[in-house]
Amino acid sequence: MAELQRLGVRSVPVLARGDKFVFGQSTKQIVDFLGLAEKSGPQLSVDELCQRVDKFMGAALELIPLMPYDRLGTHVPGRPRSYRTLGFHLFRVVDAFLGTNEGIPLVQAMFREEPAADADTAALVAYGEKVRQRFRDWRAKGDASPGKTLQTYYGPQSLHELLERTTWHSGQHVRQYMMLLEKEGVAHHRPLVEADFAKLPMPQNVWDG
Repeated sequence: MAELQRLGVRSVPVLARGDKFVFGQSTKQIVDFLGLAEKSGPQLSVDELCQRVDKFMGAALELIPLMPYDRLGTHVPGRPRSYRTLGFHLFRVVDAFLGTNEGIPLVQAMFREEPAADADTAALVAYGEKVRQRFRDWRAKGDASPGKTLQTYYGPQSLHELLERTTWHSGQHVRQYMMLLEKEGVAHHRPLVEADFAKLPMPQNVWDG
């Protein structure tokens, strides 16, 4: 904490060398900071990423109604986040991305927003359907220039880079929701398989170690 305060950093992960640092949100920024001869940046095109985001949201809309209401307040493994909040958050990630395209800088507080304390699965699905339609409308406008600069709490990012992060971020949470249902003994047909995460910089584990 003292080292973070010395650097003037308020969030993690962060990589530091002396008085210089870079946030650990962008693989490209990390590679550049370390001077590595590594290829970085999205492997999938903007259109391919958009298809994945839409599929992930569709899977979430199918999975969320399966969770029993009396389990929505249960916390996920390893952190104080409820099943209810996770169901909201995986759509909020996409919602925040859309906001950056409207000129609203991405800040960490957006990812800490909570649904109503008594929100049921129908409320979560209604929010998710709204975000999915917004995403489809944005995509239909054809305003997804890969090089467009978007403002984030870890520095300016290209639309392509932020879209990739949005894609795997939301996908990781849908992946987690599938496991939560299985943990609660709820059967489902697993709408997402490993191939759906191919060429995305996904975390190796479903949950933090």
